[in-house]
Amino acid sequence: MEKNRYREDAVTGTDPKTEAPARKSLVREYAESIVIAVILALFIRAFVVQAFKIPSGSMEDTLLVGDHLLVNKFIYGPKIPFTDTRMFSIRDPRRDDVIVFEYPEDPSKDFIKRVIGVPGDVVQGINKNVYVNGRLYRNPKEVHKEKDIVPKEQNPRDNFGPIKVPADSYFVMGDNRDRSYDSRFWGFVKKEKIKGLAFIKYWSWDGDNWRVRWKNIGELIK
Repeated sequence: MEKNRYREDAVTGTDPKTEAPARKSLVREYAESIVIAVILALFIRAFVVQAFKIPSGSMEDTLLVGDHLLVNKFIYGPKIPFTDTRMFSIRDPRRDDVIVFEYPEDPSKDFIKRVIGVPGDVVQGINKNVYVNGRLYRNPKEVHKEKDIVPKEQNPRDNFGPIKVPADSYFVMGDNRDRSYDSRFWGFVKKEKIKGLAFIKYWSWDGDNWRVRWKNIGELIK
């Protein structure tokens, strides 16, 4: 009887001798799941999509301070980590794309601007108006919050160029034209420094009024 009862206990898993290995395998299973989740998250962040937060008003009113957005890193070809080498891309950046890139004067910082000039374009600013290849460029998202016209001799905010965009480079500007530090001041963005295309807002917090901007959540970035 004792022998048979021991066999029954062993089958149902109640034998104390089998409990330790069961606990060990459970811990191992959780550990493996966590490791896989971390690796998957790092892979997605490095090659597919990454989250960013807007810290300044240079892209108002398209993007507001406190907007949280997702950036498609796959579309332009994700970079191999710790290198400037890119894998295959779906397409190159185009005029009007809103891109995130490494700030040329301090690569530790990420900037977000709109592409105005692509390789080969000639860009010029005349009294706040921007011309691309001799034609007036207008974007419905651009805003001007200062009425005065700054002379070219003072700074390039309202008057600059003409400037030809080099190969593998892009001329970018903020939609808040009078309050954006961009290619007018520091030059071009190299293609290898572009991180991706901003495409959607997933969260928006108005820090001044301590409220959620519900209407911004889920809005596509255009």
